[in-house]
Amino acid sequence: MSDFYSDEHRNLQEGFETTKLADRLEDIIVKDVFEEGEKSFLEAQTMFFLSTITPDGGPTVSYKGGGPGFVKILDEKTLAFPSYDGNGMFYSMGNIMAKPEVGLLFINFETPQRMRVHGKATVSKDDPLLADYKEAELIVRVNLSRLWINCPRYIPKMDLKEQSHYVPEVGKETPLAGWKRVDLVQDVLAPKDVGRPEKEGGVITIEDWVGDIEKGQG
Repeated sequence: MSDFYSDEHRNLQEGFETTKLADRLEDIIVKDVFEEGEKSFLEAQTMFFLSTITPDGGPTVSYKGGGPGFVKILDEKTLAFPSYDGNGMFYSMGNIMAKPEVGLLFINFETPQRMRVHGKATVSKDDPLLADYKEAELIVRVNLSRLWINCPRYIPKMDLKEQSHYVPEVGKETPLAGWKRVDLVQDVLAPKDVGRPEKEGGVITIEDWVGDIEKGQG
């Protein structure tokens, strides 16, 4: 018998009389390799949600985004993606280095579809894939354990208006993150960002930044 379901899963399935259905779905949709269909879908996405485990064993989730192709399927067992400049906490990356088990949820809102990817991840600042991504700081590689497509029944259908202008692109200067202009962080900015706020709109208050976020300009 597969170890896909725990006793807790089985208890719920039995209570709702879905045990046979759950077994059939595992047989039909759960895979342990990336095939061409999964590769095409995943490499076309511009975002996903990354679930990691904190050092004390707690759950957390973060959003990861980039241009089409920022997620790469390297072979039937390996997915890779870049870690771009963030808020300096390196929370998800540090979690992976402490506890490598991860979950990735990909959702296409334009043509509702979603896919779940589970595996064990590694983080590297020396990965040769860094050369493929402008301004990437780290590369994450995920060794696939399981993946499966989920029913898109409750996904709202939405149109993409535009990609984030913060996504690094070759031949284009990436603007400074709005929060890096806030006066409260000027004395603790990373060396690479010192002096940039004055050149890119000036220093602002946190109230100004929150106001920009509320207007969709953050």
